[in-house]
Amino acid sequence: MNALCQIQIDKNLAQKATDIFSSIGLDLQSAVQLFLKRSVQARGIPFSMRLPDKREEHTNEGVMAMIKMSRMAEEAGIADMTLDEINAEIDAVRHGERDE
Repeated sequence: MNALCQIQIDKNLAQKATDIFSSIGLDLQSAVQLFLKRSVQARGIPFSMRLPDKREEHTNEGVMAMIKMSRMAEEAGIADMTLDEINAEIDAVRHGERDE
């Protein structure tokens, strides 16, 4: 037996969620059903709903900054520079010896 369940959500949120679910082979209805089934199994919300403590926020920001810098280094073709090469570049810039 099926029950009709209607919900009202922001149109932009629905579209973004639909796009994400579609990319993994789900429609919005199936994703909502999956959430409800997991909620029943977990006997609650099936994911953590706590606020991160300040240490976690700073750690996450630091990790994200390192990932961003790694990507930028890869894009610039300098990801494999040694520490000595990096220091030489810094010294050159400080002394105005490096051309852009």
